[in-house]
Amino acid sequence: MPLLLVVLFIAVPIAELAVLIQVGQLIGVWWTIALLVADAILGSLLARSQGRLAWRRFNEALRAGRPPAREVMDGALVLFGGALLLTPGFLSDLLGVLLLLPPTRAIVRAVLVRRFAGRMVASMTGPRMRRGGTPPRHAYDVEGTAVDSPPDALDAERRPAT
Repeated sequence: MPLLLVVLFIAVPIAELAVLIQVGQLIGVWWTIALLVADAILGSLLARSQGRLAWRRFNEALRAGRPPAREVMDGALVLFGGALLLTPGFLSDLLGVLLLLPPTRAIVRAVLVRRFAGRMVASMTGPRMRRGGTPPRHAYDVEGTAVDSPPDALDAERRPAT
């Protein structure tokens, strides 16, 4: 973890500065600034359209009664992509565009799901929370596939008396 922090807070800004200096020397300072401003404007428009699409898919998943795991992850990736595009620098802009374009975002999402699937579990419970740490009645993995859980005492309470 400390190595990751060193990379994020020291190596990445130095790399961004090196690229900005190289581009500035190649095309000029004002053209570099204009390119960064245009990149931020176009990136914010792309982030807004992709964010709206992710929000619409999120609502459709809720209306369909399925867990919106994929849609939530897409929304988070769009948010990070938009933030990276608004950050000055060409390397962060490149990563931001990769997170905003649907084909590359799907690849990033698949890699993240494979990497963190054991840690990510979405669950849906009924109107009350479960007592005693029992598993929820309906559990879903990160891809939205239902995972069966054993019936418990709360399920027995809900069944009509025969």
